[in-house]
Amino acid sequence: MHTILSFTLVPVNSGVSLSKYIAMCVDIVSSSGLDYETHSNGTNLEGSWDEVFSVVETCQKKVHEMGAERIFTTIQLGTRTDREQRMSEKSASVASKRKNTS
Repeated sequence: MHTILSFTLVPVNSGVSLSKYIAMCVDIVSSSGLDYETHSNGTNLEGSWDEVFSVVETCQKKVHEMGAERIFTTIQLGTRTDREQRMSEKSASVASKRKNTS
């Protein structure tokens, strides 16, 4: 099943800057070969159900290996049964309906 998943992974009690953990996770996401987008509060990725959850699981495990004893992760996901919609299609659809694109 094609899935678009957004996740935010936050190591608890790991200091103010989380960039080393996030950079590592982005490397994992990038090496997965799945389409993805990073943004200021998380990462969107798309692929099969098993593929996207495998990426999140790998990130979780690696952040624990880096010393984070506790991680809080938020996941949002969407699936469709009528067709395989892409992130880029969703963004383009919204953009085409905007009155002011500047």
